Amino acid sequence: MKIISINTNGIRAAHRKGFFDWMQKQEADVVCIQETKAQTNQLVDEILSPNGYYAEFNDAKKKGYSGTAIYSKKKPDNTINKLGWSIPDTEGRFLQFDFGKLSVVSLYLPSGSSKIERQLIKFDFLQRLTSILQNIRQQKRDYIICGDWNIAHKEIDLKNWKANMKNSGFLPEERAWMDDLFGSLGLVDSFRVVNQNPEQYTWWSNRGQAWANNVGWRIDYQVVTPKLKNKIKSASIYKDERFSDHAPLIVDYDIEF
Repeated sequence: MKIISINTNGIRAAHRKGFFDWMQKQEADVVCIQETKAQTNQLVDEILSPNGYYAEFNDAKKKGYSGTAIYSKKKPDNTINKLGWSIPDTEGRFLQFDFGKLSVVSLYLPSGSSKIERQLIKFDFLQRLTSILQNIRQQKRDYIICGDWNIAHKEIDLKNWKANMKNSGFLPEERAWMDDLFGSLGLVDSFRVVNQNPEQYTWWSNRGQAWANNVGWRIDYQVVTPKLKNKIKSASIYKDERFSDHAPLIVDYDIEF
């Protein structure tokens, strides 16, 4: 089973940059999108229904903002697009497809970089998400939670870590939350199971020469429940083309789909 996750920073912009042509060539089983920045009625057929894929979208109420989507080679048995409180449910930050005993999620966590109010919303989101993840761990289901988590976990996960210790995305409280995610909660960072190398980033600022100089952050993850840890075959970040300020994260699993 091959799963791709990407924050497109505007799904229509990614389409113009050739993302869907590339996606078709990958023959992924599931593709999770974050930050669609569009209403479904604004999308052309190539985005709405790519050849061979079933698609669903969770739009934000605010136009041109946030939003998630999932494309799948198979129609899911069930779909969930609410978490139960205002921010994710009005901003379209969560979409889940269920296939048998496997759930695949597209998750877009808030950024706190714009102003202190958004950072407080982010902290609240993390606290509420903890309860949901605890519930997930108690279920007899396997989960693959794909998304832009907007947090770099460790120093290895961003280039200029010393300069960013007081910035949203690398705050001590956020990193401690990630410690708990991969510690007491028992979830698994699929990429790091198979790739321990430094300078493996998924997002680069548009300022300066960040992309050219690989001054990036690894903030996009495929987080899995423990039973799937031994099913992770390979993980890679695709950088040969640029569809967004994020790069596609590709993980292959030894799972029948």
